[in-house]
Amino acid sequence: MDILIKPIVTEKMTDQSEKFNRFGFVVDRRATKIEIKAAVESMYNVKVAAVNTMNYQGKKKSRYTKAGVIEGRTASFKKAIVTLVEGDNIDFYSNI
Repeated sequence: MDILIKPIVTEKMTDQSEKFNRFGFVVDRRATKIEIKAAVESMYNVKVAAVNTMNYQGKKKSRYTKAGVIEGRTASFKKAIVTLVEGDNIDFYSNI
């Protein structure tokens, strides 16, 4: 199971990483906090202090076309906010 899907790089998460040493990831919906902690520690060689998770349900969307109204949903996902111990840091831009 691939636990970490992608990092969340937004203005809000960048501000959190600078102030509180927290980083956000979109993770597999079946992943537990312990699995997320182990995945982050092994992938980025850092020490994780805490993991907070949130489940998001997909939003309802509708489009108007010639054939009529098309309704559907965006994909549901799980978000994890990982707090690192003081002194550790993750640089998402190092391999660009």
